[in-house]
Amino acid sequence: MAADFTRFTDAHIRHSLNGPTPTTLLNAQTQSAQHLARSALAIVDTLNGQPMYHSPAIHAVYARVRQLAHLASDAADHLIDAVDLLDHTRAGLPVELGDGFLAVVTEQEARRGAGRCFSLVASLTALGSSDALATAELFVAERRLRGFAPEYQPPALSPTQDTTLRAVARGDVAITSGKPYLRSEDLRVSISTIRALESRGLVMREDCPDWFRDERVHLTAAGRRGLAASFARPRSTAPAATRPPARPAATAARAAVR
Repeated sequence: MAADFTRFTDAHIRHSLNGPTPTTLLNAQTQSAQHLARSALAIVDTLNGQPMYHSPAIHAVYARVRQLAHLASDAADHLIDAVDLLDHTRAGLPVELGDGFLAVVTEQEARRGAGRCFSLVASLTALGSSDALATAELFVAERRLRGFAPEYQPPALSPTQDTTLRAVARGDVAITSGKPYLRSEDLRVSISTIRALESRGLVMREDCPDWFRDERVHLTAAGRRGLAASFARPRSTAPAATRPPARPAATAARAAVR
């Protein structure tokens, strides 16, 4: 679902309502938003089908998934409102301007109103991918706590590769002119790291609808399984007898790095 939110956002950023057929775009985005809402509700059904202890964390997972469904559904409603506004204006019919007041508006006024709906949709869905990822991590962490570990083993990744995989899942990584583009200035991702993850079948590239990006990097099915298996995974520790005693300075250095 995180990837679908990213695709929705990329398509939304690309377009404006200044073209000759704005309703075509609005209808397409409406269908995408409705798909997002259905996907979130399907996750709720999946959760309902699993026996689990409904701890506060699991209740939070349910709340977050339902919130994603509501945000997507609200986005679809605003897009439908924009289509109705344009269609009614084109037909010369009055439109509601608030508080039940009806009036006939010009096409320019109608486009401005539709544009406000379009911008509101962008705000509603902007954090969908990162929220979906955070919800998945919360769910896996809670299930681990209750003794239900994912059936897959996470791939052995370097810290940089692990960070990149998470950034890809959040929809933060695109490629422009052969170089990575990151949404967050706090991230640093090299093209060599992306290629290394590609070679292991964990990520893939898609053409990006955003005018300013060439490709969007997404997780593959193997990447999604591997990332989910890494959530809240306890660090492996060797028995103390097999380790030589550490010097105090070395111990402090490791603690500082950690």
